[in-house]
Amino acid sequence: MVRKQWIGLAMLALTATGLGAQEAKVPPKPFGLVGQPGGTGPAPAVAEYLPALPDHTVYRPARLPDRPLPIVLWGNGACRDDGLAHAGFLREVASHGYVIVVPGPPREEPALVPPVRMTEMPPPDPNRPAQLARRGPDATSPEQILAGLDWLERQNADPASPFYRHVDPARVAVMGHSCGGLQAIRISADPRIKATVLFNSGVFNNSADGRTGLNVAKSELAMLHAPIAYIIGGPGDIAWPQAIDDVARIVHVPVFFAHAPTGHGGTFRTAPNGGAYGVIATRWLDAMLKGDRAARRYFVGADCGLCQAPDWSVPRPLMR
Repeated sequence: MVRKQWIGLAMLALTATGLGAQEAKVPPKPFGLVGQPGGTGPAPAVAEYLPALPDHTVYRPARLPDRPLPIVLWGNGACRDDGLAHAGFLREVASHGYVIVVPGPPREEPALVPPVRMTEMPPPDPNRPAQLARRGPDATSPEQILAGLDWLERQNADPASPFYRHVDPARVAVMGHSCGGLQAIRISADPRIKATVLFNSGVFNNSADGRTGLNVAKSELAMLHAPIAYIIGGPGDIAWPQAIDDVARIVHVPVFFAHAPTGHGGTFRTAPNGGAYGVIATRWLDAMLKGDRAARRYFVGADCGLCQAPDWSVPRPLMR
């Protein structure tokens, strides 16, 4: 049973961290709304595939309110080009009043899986050298994600667009999982970015160790200019050593670092609406983009809200 569990986790880690460009691709869904509205926020959210943006998927409240909403950019695990790869989590965030642009058309929404508690790193993968030798270009890129932001900015200024005056280009955050977290680091240098969240990710000390074609250097951490959160799956997460090193290096912007023994897959697929990750992401965005003081207390000080949650440890809360 233990051996089967490790094999399953290794397969999940491989899917989440790279080789996305080499996966067999499911054809995109038809243009229009995809799936059912979801999320626990006050405005149930939808995924939408737009002919004007065929290389992306957009998540938004089903009914856009009469006020501009903050924008969130997302980087998929494995840098995949499937806009549904984190659909439940993204609908949850969007339902709290965000417009999210994701690289890749909507292809296949993953099913929920049982949670697994991981307290130590998986054993070395004997197939790793062969996997790295087959490494090719990623299926998506940081430039593609930023192109989605550029498109939303144009739509916001176009009276003929349904997004006209419905998004706020002055309030933009970027989030990403695993390989998508590396994309988020690269994008965070853009002056439009006001906050960043990395899930199960960190910059490799040696980029040759990663399964992604994206070469992000530790020196790029110095280009961060806004608060950043690292949410990691504990010592059993293959991103653990990279995240620990990143957090120690970042001293010029506010950093939040928390972990729970979820492994590299986190809680995206182990509970509806992204589980704990959906809660953390929404409260971080509420604090950073909406100035919500109650949400900020979830991250500030040794008695922070997440500090009190079962299974969660917060070695580096926000100072204020």
